[in-house]
Amino acid sequence: MRNHPQAVMLFAAGFGTRMGALTADRPKPMIPVAGRPLMDHALDLVADAGIARKVVNLHYKAEVLMAHLANEDVTFSHEAPDILETGGGLRHALPLLGEGPVFTLNTDAIWNGPNPLELARDAWAPEQMDALLVCIAPQSAIGHTGQGDFIRADDGRLSRGPGLIFGGAQIIKTDGLSEIPDKVFSLNRLWDRMLTKGRVFGLIYPGQWCDVGRPEGIALAERMIGYPNV
Repeated sequence: MRNHPQAVMLFAAGFGTRMGALTADRPKPMIPVAGRPLMDHALDLVADAGIARKVVNLHYKAEVLMAHLANEDVTFSHEAPDILETGGGLRHALPLLGEGPVFTLNTDAIWNGPNPLELARDAWAPEQMDALLVCIAPQSAIGHTGQGDFIRADDGRLSRGPGLIFGGAQIIKTDGLSEIPDKVFSLNRLWDRMLTKGRVFGLIYPGQWCDVGRPEGIALAERMIGYPNV
């Protein structure tokens, strides 16, 4: 089994309920930021990192995303009749992603700085890591509320607690997904198993990051990247 990721899972199946009316006729990844859908910003990161195999999971308003991505070299993982959440969705997509660790990328954030996928790939050490999460320091997280997700030790290992925010980009080994009996579950379930073994690591993103999970995040992200004067 290969030890370095060659595929990426882009999470795009969610209902986007926090976006209110903006997702009445489209999935959240199709909401425009700086004149382009969130999905296109995510695909830019993937292309710049040179990741050839791209899988997008679909559920809510799937036809809209499929039409938009018709000319892109992506594979779709359809979740029906039920949405499977991040853990169940990733496991469902494994036949398309292939064996070994994979990148995963949320499609509801904008990054301002180095490519987080490239940073993760450069820092990935599979002999000691089961997951490597790109994390954001609170002062660099725009539009985020809450106490954070993880505490990072001096050696880079993560534990649960207030502090760093998971930015939605990571490399993760997927073999442990088969041990979770539920069909619908969050990746937190897999992380928790890895955390008990001390095999979840984090790197701190050196740029800025904006959560676009709510309508106000659109203007915040555009201001962060200097749009329309970029």
